[in-house]
Amino acid sequence: MSIDHLSKQLKLKRSRALLRYEYYEQKQKARDLGISTPEGLQWFGAVNGWCTKAVDGLADRLQFDTFENDNFNFVELFNQNNPDIFYDDAILGALITACDFVYISRGEEKGRVRFQIIDGTNATGKIDDFTKLLTEGYAVLSRNKDNEVETFAYFTPGRTEVYEVGKVDPIAVETFNSSKYCALVPIIYKPDAKRPFGHSRITRACMDYTRSAMRTLKRTEISAEFYSYPQKYATGLAQDAELLNSWQASMSALLQFTKDEDGDRPTLGQFQQGSMEPHVAQLKGLASMFAGETGLTLDDLGFVTSNPSSAEAIKAAHEGLRLTAAKAQRCFGVGFKNVGYLGAIIRDDADYKREEVFKTRATWRPIFEPDAAALGLLGDGVLKLNQALREGGYIDEDKMRRLTGIE
Repeated sequence: MSIDHLSKQLKLKRSRALLRYEYYEQKQKARDLGISTPEGLQWFGAVNGWCTKAVDGLADRLQFDTFENDNFNFVELFNQNNPDIFYDDAILGALITACDFVYISRGEEKGRVRFQIIDGTNATGKIDDFTKLLTEGYAVLSRNKDNEVETFAYFTPGRTEVYEVGKVDPIAVETFNSSKYCALVPIIYKPDAKRPFGHSRITRACMDYTRSAMRTLKRTEISAEFYSYPQKYATGLAQDAELLNSWQASMSALLQFTKDEDGDRPTLGQFQQGSMEPHVAQLKGLASMFAGETGLTLDDLGFVTSNPSSAEAIKAAHEGLRLTAAKAQRCFGVGFKNVGYLGAIIRDDADYKREEVFKTRATWRPIFEPDAAALGLLGDGVLKLNQALREGGYIDEDKMRRLTGIE
């Protein structure tokens, strides 16, 4: 490929990634169908946070722990790069745009490596299907106030070149020992053979349900105005009767009507009051479909159904979310291991083989933390397992931490 080719490839995908961010940041507006909204209220809109909840509800349960069999000391590299923020930033961006990228470079001090997260709207590359590492990459490092590219980096195996727009020669070049991969590593959510750069947590169905929910909320708000002040009428008034101000007629404590010269009097009435129930039922139906799409429950989306009695009941209600989170842990674990692998190459200035880190495995804290009752059952089971095995100590301190989340 080339810089121009990768730049065009990024532009093709950037609009869809930005659309996902609009839904996550609740900036997307639903198109009005122009059927039930009065002309004077066409400007009125509604906001819905379901897509935000779908992403955060999963991201908050993915807590990276450490690396097991860490023979290249990956933990040290991540500890030098604000791990409390790094993992969460990489996971959140990857869930929104399907893929985030980590730009790896040398630090100012010898033996230090810097990790910079670049969101999926500003980077792309050519991926190796076996290792999920890039053999060529392109990343926008800065944009001006008009959102135009100012500086960008071009990545090839063992070489990183930084350019300013309009200049032919790079303004910075960094080389390192790697014969196959470049220093831009993707963090991918749910990749497959057709989409090697993964899928977004905000699916097309999520966006469609959110748009429908926003239109429903808009109709609900408009209907509430008519529900609060139902329309009234008066018949039998004389032709020359003085008309009342509409607001005065609605809010007055007492209205007086006198008989005319023929002894007739007007008849007062009120149109049937509209019901809010159809709007609420439609919104709840959309919430059910959104919950089924994302593995959430109606309680997560603001519709209180029941109060689960224990942590196990909450876990059972979120079985779909648990399976999704377990899948995400496997995907992100590969990405973080690849970051550590390239970081070790740059730190040690050695061309390690990817096969050398096959024993290293990313470990995570439990998706659902157990409550006191579950801890009691777990402790009893661990005691029986350790007593049943000849060598004993099968469930050690590290395994207990992964089961319970307790240090």
